[in-house]
Amino acid sequence: MNCQKILILTANPSNTQPLRLSEEVREIKSAWERSSKREQFEIIVEEAVRPKELRRALLTHKPQILHFSGHGAGEQGLALMGDSGDAVLVTPDALSRFFKALKDIFTIETVLLNACYSEVQAEGIYPYINYIIGMNKAIGDKAATQFSIGFYDTLFNGESIENAFALGCNAIELENIPEYLTPIFRKNSLISTPTTPQSQSENKVIFDNIDGQVPLNSPFYVERPEVEIKCYESIVQPGALIRIKAPRKMGKTSLMSRILHHAKQKGYRTAFLNLWSKENLIDINTFLQGFCAIVSEELGLEEQIDKYWSKRLSSQINCTNYFKKYLLKSIENPLVLGLDDIDQIFPYTEIAQEFFALLRAWHENGKNEEIWQKLRLVIAHSQEVYVSLKVNQSPFNVGLSIQIGEFNATQIQDLIQRHGLNWSEAEIDQLKGMIDGHPYLLRTALYQIAKGNLTLEQFLKAAPTDEGLFGDFLYHYLLLLEDDELLKTAMQQVIKSDMPVKLDSVQAFKLRSMGLIEPLGNKVQSLCNLYRLYFQERLSE
Repeated sequence: MNCQKILILTANPSNTQPLRLSEEVREIKSAWERSSKREQFEIIVEEAVRPKELRRALLTHKPQILHFSGHGAGEQGLALMGDSGDAVLVTPDALSRFFKALKDIFTIETVLLNACYSEVQAEGIYPYINYIIGMNKAIGDKAATQFSIGFYDTLFNGESIENAFALGCNAIELENIPEYLTPIFRKNSLISTPTTPQSQSENKVIFDNIDGQVPLNSPFYVERPEVEIKCYESIVQPGALIRIKAPRKMGKTSLMSRILHHAKQKGYRTAFLNLWSKENLIDINTFLQGFCAIVSEELGLEEQIDKYWSKRLSSQINCTNYFKKYLLKSIENPLVLGLDDIDQIFPYTEIAQEFFALLRAWHENGKNEEIWQKLRLVIAHSQEVYVSLKVNQSPFNVGLSIQIGEFNATQIQDLIQRHGLNWSEAEIDQLKGMIDGHPYLLRTALYQIAKGNLTLEQFLKAAPTDEGLFGDFLYHYLLLLEDDELLKTAMQQVIKSDMPVKLDSVQAFKLRSMGLIEPLGNKVQSLCNLYRLYFQERLSE
């Protein structure tokens, strides 16, 4: 039976805060000694590691699991020992290139960076290994040690890395330490290990259907850790309200489904609404009754609108009573209500004003009333909120505001690799030049190319045409621009210039909200060549 090597490297330079690293190592060894499967693992420990010893240790031992304990400084790097005993910061770029070079020599299955602010290093290493664990902020000695105990207790009993990570986080939580959301986990399912030809055929990429949201178990969902972590931390707060705003097809629904999934794992009840029937958008009374009925069905509760709806009371009060006296009282745990695509309600001004004022009132009630603290709201929309709302009656100026943007260069490269494409930097730059980091455009293009339906060259040629992959997507924006003369004129200014231009602030704000432009200081430019080329051909004078 092959034995998995675990290489534990520690560093606590003399000019950094003392850490109880020996205690953490002792706990890991103790977990190994308790395990009935300890013969499957070998633990190697090297202390006071310097940069050259990092390289030598990995090349000598060729571990399957690398564990680093010490100090991290985010963008500045990991703190290793210098020859003088003081810290030497190894930058994220240097680490990334180091692991890129190592992957052609041997396979490291897992890297665990048990150091403060090591998420940045984790992101750089991630493309070259199977699993990466880092910390998204500072982590205390006790939390770091508890994570290691939970992680290795699980791993040494034959469980998966995913399960070990989950129980590592839970070990922190069970000790009532508030840092259980600090560890972050990334899995790269497309990194292959040396295999037989038969197993290589079994490791072919299995593609999702690219329509709609990215499934929860999809290997093609690219995390934005700074976004997900904030949302996961917020949704467990009493009376929480999260607002997700982004242009069309940027990943709002995929993020919302993950927030609700996280809530389910906490034992919360959830309800997800994204179909706003025009049949219910007749008047506020019909709308709120339909709303209550749908939530009841989502929760598996019998609809009892007739019992709680009084003709003598306003629709808002009736709806509030239905939630307060029936829905929230019928469930023991918090309810997370996900309201997707709520901009569909915006054109119905009276209904929108009443409904959004109601959501704001419930959120405010949660500050003082225990029953309303059970209700957590997640709201997602694409368009700007143009409904006239009083400041104290709007749910769009309270709670946690989340804006989803385009993928960065690392995330784009990551997604390309997940599709099994081994591209040069020049090819990646060509793709980015055409569609930038737009999630939907990227996934659609990479899916078709990876499936062999077209080449990169064919994609680039057809993309800005009606016959390209994005014909319907682009035509939607063309209609919006043709319908608004000021907006159309502003977009014409952008696509006619080879340099960034300065626009009227209102029109610039609208075009950015639609995702068609990006700001550069006080000026703007087209988000990508796809928009520039498409609209140059179609926006008439």
